[in-house]
Amino acid sequence: MSRRNFVMGAVALAAAVLPLTAGMASAAPTATVVYYNASGAPTFQSAIASGAANWNRAVSNVQLRSRTSGATLRYTEGNDPRGSYAQTNGHGSGTIFIDYTQARQYDVVRIAAHETGHALGLPDHYSGPCSELMSGGGPGTSCHNANPNATEAARVQRLWANGLAANSAPSNTIYETVYAK
Repeated sequence: MSRRNFVMGAVALAAAVLPLTAGMASAAPTATVVYYNASGAPTFQSAIASGAANWNRAVSNVQLRSRTSGATLRYTEGNDPRGSYAQTNGHGSGTIFIDYTQARQYDVVRIAAHETGHALGLPDHYSGPCSELMSGGGPGTSCHNANPNATEAARVQRLWANGLAANSAPSNTIYETVYAK
């Protein structure tokens, strides 16, 4: 056996039996990025960005980023007798509508973050307390919590653990946020 072959064989054997270095073993999985476009809701762009930031702080498996082209999630605004709603498949795509009347009565960052929660796969839970973001308008106009609680964040983490494939929300679901008008 030549010296070169011996050295290459020894290196291959060492690589096979030595443990991974700490740096290689601790490589974190990459988050799925959901791009959103808030240009269709100019009145609420700041509230939408704040709601997205709240989700980004709460979860790591999916992150929301603003982008004007190629976004899968878009926000619009206007008047609708149904109020604010999310038309989404729960996989980070669809349309979120923010109603002007509701935005004058309820915390607009809470509305934006709540509807974004639907795009991340969460259902409504109107009977929940103010500490539950997905309780929507159930707790009333005095509720200003726009952050997901630990249970909601953990559910989104599980849904997005393997990217979009892990999220099994039904397609084309419309979530209407029930707020008194």
